[in-house]
Amino acid sequence: MTTTSTPQADYAAELQRLLGLKNCTYKYNLTKEELFHEAIANDRGRVRKDGPSNERKCYPTKLGIKGPLVYYTDPDCTGRRVKDTYAVKWPEVADQIWWKDDVQAFDPDKFQALLKRVVEHLNAKGGHLYVKDVFMGADPDFAVPYRFVGEYAVHAMFAHNMFPKDLKGVKDVAARRWTMLNAPSFVCIPERDGTRAECAVIIDIRNKVCLVAGRMDYCGVVKKTIFTVGNFLLPLEGRLSMHCSANVGPRGDGAILFGLSGTGKTTLSADPERRLIGDDETIWSDNGLCNLEDGCYAKLIDLSKEAEPVIAAALSKPGTIIENVPPLKGKKMEECDPQELDLTDKSITENTRFSYPLSANPNVMPDARGPHPETIVLLTADAFGVLPPVAILDADQVMYHFVSGFTAKLAGTEMGVTEPKAAFSACFGAPFMSHKPPVYAKLLAEKMGKHKARCILLNTGWSGGPFGVGKRMSIKYTRALLNAALEGKLDGVECELHPTFNLKMPKSCPGVPSEVLNPRNTWADKAAYDAAATNLRDMFRKNFEAKGFAKLGIKPGM
Repeated sequence: MTTTSTPQADYAAELQRLLGLKNCTYKYNLTKEELFHEAIANDRGRVRKDGPSNERKCYPTKLGIKGPLVYYTDPDCTGRRVKDTYAVKWPEVADQIWWKDDVQAFDPDKFQALLKRVVEHLNAKGGHLYVKDVFMGADPDFAVPYRFVGEYAVHAMFAHNMFPKDLKGVKDVAARRWTMLNAPSFVCIPERDGTRAECAVIIDIRNKVCLVAGRMDYCGVVKKTIFTVGNFLLPLEGRLSMHCSANVGPRGDGAILFGLSGTGKTTLSADPERRLIGDDETIWSDNGLCNLEDGCYAKLIDLSKEAEPVIAAALSKPGTIIENVPPLKGKKMEECDPQELDLTDKSITENTRFSYPLSANPNVMPDARGPHPETIVLLTADAFGVLPPVAILDADQVMYHFVSGFTAKLAGTEMGVTEPKAAFSACFGAPFMSHKPPVYAKLLAEKMGKHKARCILLNTGWSGGPFGVGKRMSIKYTRALLNAALEGKLDGVECELHPTFNLKMPKSCPGVPSEVLNPRNTWADKAAYDAAATNLRDMFRKNFEAKGFAKLGIKPGM
């Protein structure tokens, strides 16, 4: 088979053989319109703390089938439950996986017993399960067949939104297929099942199974779990899986933008002069760049409709999913127009979300694929105000800053944070990286060398002082710096070396005042700048030492 279509008897037999499911009926590859109605009619669970487990989960808006589906997660799962995410510690993968809080080891015997109990629960319950066949990756040369099997229609609809479908030319579909069994109605018992809580998501690499057991019903679990799988499989084939955005310029020049939340990754990659490959998860293979997904999963909290018109317009489109946004006060959701919803309402969660097809973007690369990148951008938002607005990195520095994955959280964004706080996330996406960071860093360096890609560190943070004293770097200047790098105008430009950070800073850039390019120049108190720069350098060094990067073959950059 080369497409997602599978005869009914085949997938039913496969699920019985793989999992032992035998007393369920299946609703296979329903359309999004069918799943919309199914979710409203059938998806039931908990939506309130201490509430019952049979409440309605999904609602239409005033637009009905012509508008979005609104979905409410379990109140204890309004985001990824990091400490309840595991991989089975089979002997053949025990030394390969990067064990950490985000991916903890699960005993193989405990897993097999738990999986059997979940299947017995579903067999005893009877009823129906939704099955959706999609792919992880837009390139048929290596796309991973991915089958969602679960109790909620909304999750099948989410899989349809977020992943490529009906790819032609994919080989060995059945043999290479990964299956997610998603059972929100099951309740884990930690003492019996080996879990930390009443729910868990567990990746079984040996058997190509992802188990979601219990009320782990945040839609992002359907996406991020298989992305974690891809981050294990693809690097073993020499393909670099990345948590980044990617686009292509008018010259056919590709670019990759890495960055943690708040650094400007989505804003800067959404350039009307450049065509989008993807905004979150990208693969760099021998064929060039391709999106791992076929959709976008955007944050909605405090969304500016003026700054993000594509997302704003997609709020009203059919087949999209709005997650955990409350109805307007005094109204039922069925009475609300999607454009009237209060996107500042944090009463359910700050992590309100929205899933929509990639095609909702007006300027997307065909098949979500593009050429090898000419430019790699590592984004940071330095709220300490000491990193240069742009620096040109050599191969060793790329690996150092890539595994560091630095940005700074702002005062006031978290309880108890009264001054900028350093945040380090290896590969700019540590929770989802299945291998140790140098695996990805070395692949990045190899591919950059082979394809002669340049790399810059682009700081979208503060200038003239830290947050509260200085000012955020002008988006006009940031765009000018980025465009200059993309156009090759920083290649060979005269630079000076930052004495504390060992970074090459251009002395000139079109459209940017030269005095801004050295951050020390923008501080009134030079001694205060030197002290703050030294302090941040020491944070980098401490993180580098704590993570043991030197022992893993990464050269210190500072």
